[in-house]
Amino acid sequence: MHEHEKEEVYYHDHGDGHVHSHPVEHDHEHSHTHGHVHTETKAVLNRLSRAIGHLESVKRMVEDGRDCTEVLVQLAAVRSALSSTAKVILKDHLEHCVADAHDADLQALNEAIDKFM
Repeated sequence: MHEHEKEEVYYHDHGDGHVHSHPVEHDHEHSHTHGHVHTETKAVLNRLSRAIGHLESVKRMVEDGRDCTEVLVQLAAVRSALSSTAKVILKDHLEHCVADAHDADLQALNEAIDKFM
């Protein structure tokens, strides 16, 4: 890894409240840059900021011993917000990336969709 590159981290949720992370290992070097601009980047960042704030408030609810049903309802809202954000990212990617994609790009997109779903 070059000095200017950040280490990619993969987060894995076991579905039972336990999440762990590990570095993403790549067999080859590649670039994540595209020859175009994503039009929804600002909207995505705003949505993510709101979801992060919402999730932090849910964490405080748990710390404060709030009712489990309230916590679950709020977690469902965070999950819904993340899903709608993912849809924005996917639509933006389809509109701006896939037209110029190569077979390897399409395979990577399919793998990302499989992991997301």
